[in-house]
Amino acid sequence: MTFWDLIRDFLRNLFSFDQAHPLLFTQFYFWAFLALVLAIMSFIHSKVLLRNTFLFASSVFFYYKTSGLFLLLLLFVIVWNFFCGKWIYRSKKGRSALMVLSVAVDLSLLGYFKYSYFLTDLVNNLLGTSFRVFDIFAWAGNQIAGSPVFSVDSIFLPVGISFFTFQAVSYVVDIKRGRIAPVRNFLDFGFYLSFFPQLVAGPIVRASEFIDQLHKPYSLSRRWFGIAVFWILNGLMKKLILSDYIAVNLCDRVFENPLLYTGFENLAALFAYSLQVYADFSGYTDIAIGVALLLGFHLPKNFNSPYKATNAGEFWKRWHMTLSSWLKDYLYIPLGGNRNATPGTWICIFTIILIAVFLSGSPWVAVSAGVLVLVVGAFWIFKPSSRKKIFTNVNNMDTMLLGGLWHGASWNFVIWGGLNGIGMIIFKFWKRWNPFLRLAVITGLSLVLFLLTRFAPAPVWNLFFVWALIIWAGAVVQMVIYAARTHAGTMKYTYDRKGNASPDFGFLGRAWAVFETFVFITFTRLFFRSGSNLDPAEANETAWNTARHMVERIGSPWDLSKIGEIAAQHAPVLIVFAIGMLIHWLPDRFKRRYRLAFSRLPLGIMALAVAAVVFLVYQFITADLQSFIYFQF
Repeated sequence: MTFWDLIRDFLRNLFSFDQAHPLLFTQFYFWAFLALVLAIMSFIHSKVLLRNTFLFASSVFFYYKTSGLFLLLLLFVIVWNFFCGKWIYRSKKGRSALMVLSVAVDLSLLGYFKYSYFLTDLVNNLLGTSFRVFDIFAWAGNQIAGSPVFSVDSIFLPVGISFFTFQAVSYVVDIKRGRIAPVRNFLDFGFYLSFFPQLVAGPIVRASEFIDQLHKPYSLSRRWFGIAVFWILNGLMKKLILSDYIAVNLCDRVFENPLLYTGFENLAALFAYSLQVYADFSGYTDIAIGVALLLGFHLPKNFNSPYKATNAGEFWKRWHMTLSSWLKDYLYIPLGGNRNATPGTWICIFTIILIAVFLSGSPWVAVSAGVLVLVVGAFWIFKPSSRKKIFTNVNNMDTMLLGGLWHGASWNFVIWGGLNGIGMIIFKFWKRWNPFLRLAVITGLSLVLFLLTRFAPAPVWNLFFVWALIIWAGAVVQMVIYAARTHAGTMKYTYDRKGNASPDFGFLGRAWAVFETFVFITFTRLFFRSGSNLDPAEANETAWNTARHMVERIGSPWDLSKIGEIAAQHAPVLIVFAIGMLIHWLPDRFKRRYRLAFSRLPLGIMALAVAAVVFLVYQFITADLQSFIYFQF
């Protein structure tokens, strides 16, 4: 083979897309790509327009190596929203209509690629039809090529489409609201929407948070360099040591076939998945933030130790914060927020309820939905003062249901979102009750569930009974703290006159609330994980069966004599899980101190630390690198 043959093969590999091996942060090729980008940046960083143009081109290349011809979709979204933004800004009339048109096109593309299977399955189940998906873009490509190059019988989900679509929507909506002016330069806007560190899995960056940075001179102080390196190493360790190791050695095996494993192993896999998905997603975000810092840009914070949350509402203020903020500003508030209800509020909730009733085919679901509607209607009619709370809670539930659907085209994701919404609503009522009422209610509920486990035995009742006992124990802890503080004369500093606890009700109470919330969030993840990593064509049925089988295993009687032996078999994974959770629960001030301490290390020692981390991470690398979980969202 000649020298020119080698060059030709190198260039062919460089500019070709390999679907089986997309460009990932965990691959050596990405770091070689980043090194080349930084090397060129060192020569052009002082020329703002040239820098932005180069980074736009680099981002386009990155997305091509990640998604192939779906690059054309990204480029269309960039062009469409760039000109729509200018169109909306310059128009004196019909601005709302233009914004709706722009958003409709964006969401139609998202809906086509992400929800075609889901909607087709829904229509077929409701109407008894047998429609099948048809990839119109593949058909068009075949017409252009003059031969069947692309398959028209399946639709592939472009990597990162949810993230760059949501950024595009927020851009045109904010222009219409007068919050920002449109970006003047097409290359600048293309760079904003395609910035490669956060392109395929977030965080979701608003134009108001990023556009101003495009025109600032490049700046990277010695301290920020150290912080950037820390975030990159932190993200790699989260991804490869925590997430991938736990996934390959426990979670993936159990979720693949729950019936092959014991109830203890199913429960361990479920809790381990909570750490896995956090380490995976926040690990990606850490790397993205670090890489962006090296390039001179600051990305918004996306996680704030979410498993320290004391309730479901606080959890969503700590988890995927940019999505939570986006849903609040562009869905919850437009629906009416905590002020009122709009037609969209009722259309959304009643549509989902009716579809759930029809698809379930269960009279119990229909009766439960009917009772719920009657109860809410009674409060609406006979207690007008409660209407504002009803508005707020229904809008909140709509937001969580649609937020669940954003995560994936499966009813399991809708269930997952709905469970989080229910948890948030119940807590709003729970926190208003005094400790005695809480204890009385949960005691009565525990008794009912106990009777159900005895006279109508089912795994799901066993799970609910155990969950009720956990809440009962928490209620006892809070009442003991309440009694102790009342006796000590400190009630006025912690409780109001009705005895309602403030968020800080003592270390023991807070620790138990964190534990309760972690358990609740973990069990909602049963539906989240069951709907992940699936072919969209079979996602609904497979996901539901996986969730049902895990409930059966976890809720059925355990052979306690074998738990020690089973735990010993999975000891390495359980140890990694325990270490990961302990690190997660470290105080924020302690984490901030060692992050800053690392950033101040001499460059030589920092280089040694990098080498040590790389060596450690290498020991945990699996034979086949795992994609980031949120790539599919």
